[in-house]
Amino acid sequence: MLSRILFVVFVFILSGCSFFQKTGEALFGPGYEKATLTDRMSTYADLLNLPDPRGKIVVAVYGFSDQTGQYRPAPSSSFSTAVTQGAASMLVQVLNESGWFVTLEREGLQNLLTERKIIRAALKEEETPPPFDLPSLMSANIMLEGGIVAYDTNIKTGGAGARYFGIGLSSQYRVDEVTVNLRAVDVRTGRVLSSVLTSKKILSRQVQGDVYTFVEYKRLLEIEAGMTTNDPAQLCVLSAIESAVIHLIANGVTGNLWALKEGSEFPASILDEYSESPVKIL
Repeated sequence: MLSRILFVVFVFILSGCSFFQKTGEALFGPGYEKATLTDRMSTYADLLNLPDPRGKIVVAVYGFSDQTGQYRPAPSSSFSTAVTQGAASMLVQVLNESGWFVTLEREGLQNLLTERKIIRAALKEEETPPPFDLPSLMSANIMLEGGIVAYDTNIKTGGAGARYFGIGLSSQYRVDEVTVNLRAVDVRTGRVLSSVLTSKKILSRQVQGDVYTFVEYKRLLEIEAGMTTNDPAQLCVLSAIESAVIHLIANGVTGNLWALKEGSEFPASILDEYSESPVKIL
């Protein structure tokens, strides 16, 4: 009887592998997926539901670097960084999606200036009057500075498990944390108008079960199954940046640095939640 059951299970697994090869869908675990737009966390919905500003703020972002100095633990890599190096691109994306800012290209400023030189050189070589005048670059009122300032691993670890007559089940988890700093600087005076620190936890989970027992004399049954999920670090960094931008807007509204559009009420908006977010004292 047992041999028949094992034979059925074996055939079922083989058929599942064949099905995966034909359709690209896995019987167990993730399968083939097409490229899609990047998933976003709950802060993205808050970012899109911000009230309209009285006027958009012209800002410049020269960089938003990794200041943690944190590398991935061995044996994964001794040189790969633990967090993304593209946080400046993420910040520009978030600023544009918020609807509050006019973002100027500054990270690739040298490339932009080179292209403008090429255009000017081409216009000078033409004998006919140029079809257009190359306008001057826009200047920013506010400069956004900051970066990823901390990446702490193993903030919390734990797990639980049980085993009875060769049947076991266990679960483990680990919590990391990434911290982002974002500050608004007045270009005219160099004064730091507002600065915020936001953190996002990165959760890793593992669930595993196994069976290891003798079903008959000299016949051992061994079955293992498990699943591991890890919050994508880059999505957590993106969520922390989104939260930092919303907090910066809320602090600016309460501090009279910028204002809402007429007819938009502060208490009725998502900014009220972010302006009164409690700071946890450890």
